[in-house]
Amino acid sequence: MKSTAALLTGVGSDFEIAEIDIDGPRPGEVLVEIAAAGLCHTDLAARDGVLPIEYPGVVGHEGAGTVIAIGEGVTKVGVGDRVSLTFNSCGHCHTCTTGRQSYCENFNLKNYGGVRDDGSKPLHQDGRPVGGMFFGQSSFATVALANERNTVKIDADIPFEMLAPLGCGIQTGVGAVTRSLKAQKGSTIAIAGGGSVGLAAVMGAVLAECATIIVVEPNERRRALALELGATHALDPAAGDVTEQIRAIVARGVDHVLDTTGIPAVVTTLIGATAVRGSVGLIGVPSDATAAIELNIIAVLTLGLTVMGIIEGDSTPDEFIPELVEHHLAGRLPLEKLVTTFPFAEINSAVKIQHDGGVVKPVLMFD
Repeated sequence: MKSTAALLTGVGSDFEIAEIDIDGPRPGEVLVEIAAAGLCHTDLAARDGVLPIEYPGVVGHEGAGTVIAIGEGVTKVGVGDRVSLTFNSCGHCHTCTTGRQSYCENFNLKNYGGVRDDGSKPLHQDGRPVGGMFFGQSSFATVALANERNTVKIDADIPFEMLAPLGCGIQTGVGAVTRSLKAQKGSTIAIAGGGSVGLAAVMGAVLAECATIIVVEPNERRRALALELGATHALDPAAGDVTEQIRAIVARGVDHVLDTTGIPAVVTTLIGATAVRGSVGLIGVPSDATAAIELNIIAVLTLGLTVMGIIEGDSTPDEFIPELVEHHLAGRLPLEKLVTTFPFAEINSAVKIQHDGGVVKPVLMFD
């Protein structure tokens, strides 16, 4: 089958729209006609060589669309179903079988490996293989091949442009607060970064009924949006020491801090603003794969801090994505305040505008 895809041809390259061939579904696989796909920082991390992808290759991991074919043995979805595509997992390791599939012990292979279990590659151009299966989908294309495990059936009537970001960025931000940190009603939280994941975390903190929600973000428009979404305070890091700014609001420090920037200095600042027995959640992917933070062991011990890496908001997608859909339809998750749509052909413009801070969550539309 033919598919029109946005190809990356090398590290740091722009996307090139090209026609490719895509295999039909084999056992356990699902072929999806993509209607919308969110543009995420993780896609650009692959473009920039921080995450592995074979060039030329197709990324995209927030696809939403309609099933057009299924492979042998697939029972969860059928032809004609509306679906959300999300991260992939093996389904048989210890973490997958205990409800923690976002930490699948085969996560890197399943999401970045680019091959089926038998080593074959489903994407081709002029007879040559093309890198694909990014997050088990490579959804920057008119047609994507996914697996039954990372395909979530959606019965509710939610627009595809609102459904697409739930597959990664939104479930990561909301889930980080409600599922990973397990923020309690009345607790306090500071969130670094006002991009789509950080602002999703704000919405998660509102859902969790946190008493104080502090966002640290240099972009004035995003600070204003954070307040509109329910943050109680929005701090400009240029206005002074961030630790001091946070402790001026909550003198004892906050119960939870969440970093979406991946910048070591920012993480260090957040740790300094954490209360005794507080928790530190790390989401942001650094631009340098060797980036590291220093932890004072005595401080961690005496303060009883918990530091955790967070993948996909500890989501169980078949349960959590429909839950997020219901929150949106009930008005509790105002995704429309984050999403800006772009025609698929304008993907490079969407990347630039997002990079420049002009939009929060670009979503590519396939007509």
